[in-house]
Amino acid sequence: MSTSYHYKTSSPAVLEAVRAWNEKLKAFHAKREKLAEIFGGAGSPMYSGNDKYVGGVKISASRDLDVHWCRPDDYGYRSLRTAAKIPKGTEKEARAELKTEHARLQALWVEHCPARISADDTWKAIGLDWGAIWFSGGVYFELDGAVYLHLGFKLSDDADQVEGATEIMASELEAARQLVLQQRKAA
Repeated sequence: MSTSYHYKTSSPAVLEAVRAWNEKLKAFHAKREKLAEIFGGAGSPMYSGNDKYVGGVKISASRDLDVHWCRPDDYGYRSLRTAAKIPKGTEKEARAELKTEHARLQALWVEHCPARISADDTWKAIGLDWGAIWFSGGVYFELDGAVYLHLGFKLSDDADQVEGATEIMASELEAARQLVLQQRKAA
């Protein structure tokens, strides 16, 4: 069983870092959802470590789209192929049209797909090394001018520190988390 540590800070620098990340994340998701206007389906909310990215769009599973799109994953998202998969026996003129259409789709993808974003800089601005987060885990959120941290390691004097962090009970962090979840649901 892993041990968890819970902290709270009202440091202006930490608050600014978390708020900047939340705005970046909000813009990312808005752009990801806007892909529906371009491709007919919202982008997939993918993540890898501290990174968030779009891996595909949720569009029809029709085999007609297989020329330009990979088959849907387990969640129904399709990623754009790097090159058109032209069926054997397709006439030369039709091949050229498919390649042109694929180039158009790729250009749209580059123009409208949000770039990958990473929380590594936010963790650094908070005062923690992203490697420690990767190794032991960590989550942060803001509520009423305070940042709450749920970490898989204890902050110590000989390690990176979070300005103004005080250790709190797990119940205080959980109560704050529930309030944040209620606020998100209501929004």
